Amino acid sequence: MKSRIAALLVAFLLAGCASEKDSVEKVIVDKGSYKIDASRRAQAAYPRVKVLVIHYTADDFQSSLSTLTDANVSSHYLIPNTPPVSEGKPVIWQLVPESELAWHAGVSFWRGATRINDTSIGIELENTGYTRNGGIKQFYPFNAPQIDVLEKLAKEIIERYHIAPQNVVAHGDIAPQRKVDPGPLFPWQQLAEKGIGAWPDAARVAFYLNGRDPYSAVDNASLLDLLSRYGYQVNRGMTKAEQRRVISAFQMHFRPALYNGVADAQSQAIAEALLEKYGQG
Repeated sequence: MKSRIAALLVAFLLAGCASEKDSVEKVIVDKGSYKIDASRRAQAAYPRVKVLVIHYTADDFQSSLSTLTDANVSSHYLIPNTPPVSEGKPVIWQLVPESELAWHAGVSFWRGATRINDTSIGIELENTGYTRNGGIKQFYPFNAPQIDVLEKLAKEIIERYHIAPQNVVAHGDIAPQRKVDPGPLFPWQQLAEKGIGAWPDAARVAFYLNGRDPYSAVDNASLLDLLSRYGYQVNRGMTKAEQRRVISAFQMHFRPALYNGVADAQSQAIAEALLEKYGQG
């Protein structure tokens, strides 16, 4: 009986060794003139893609497609205002593989990082952007079928790269001194309710507002400190106009009903609720 048990034990150990050998051999990649051993993975390794940036094109589809495929600017995806349908499914354009860098963010900053092109995927939405009427910007809404397919695409990207909600951002968030897209009519709250991007909890905003008039003035510096902690670029020595653009970018994303760039109690409460929910950048 003992000899039989010993034999079974030896067979088990040999089977284990063979299994281990097989698993190692499966990660030996033959490249022809050399081989790669991929059996050990470093712990200090992170996905390249951490941020999803949403843009509008400010132009029609054909002009946008031409611009985004020339030598100066690019984006990973372009979604038409009304996506064409093929076999019952909407069609979107992929212009750059996700594994490659696209030139869509430009000079940018988010949550302590610069060169957002290096760590992001960019999605361009065909949209006029805005026109000026009496010196006032008139923004244009997004088409429901366009947003519907964007939701599907964005969810897949977020799941693929484990992108945090606070890292689904507007071009205006990462470059507020230069950009405002996708503008105040982009449905950030609708997307957040479907698991795409960040949004403050209304109850916590009310808690931090604490009965104050939502539009009562607060100290510029205190609001900018909160925005800096959340992820926006706030530098020493910024002019009043530069400060206003940062606040306006934040309001355009999280309080689109009024994005005048003026520091007020509601903006402060929203920033505090976001920091509580998502943490500092």
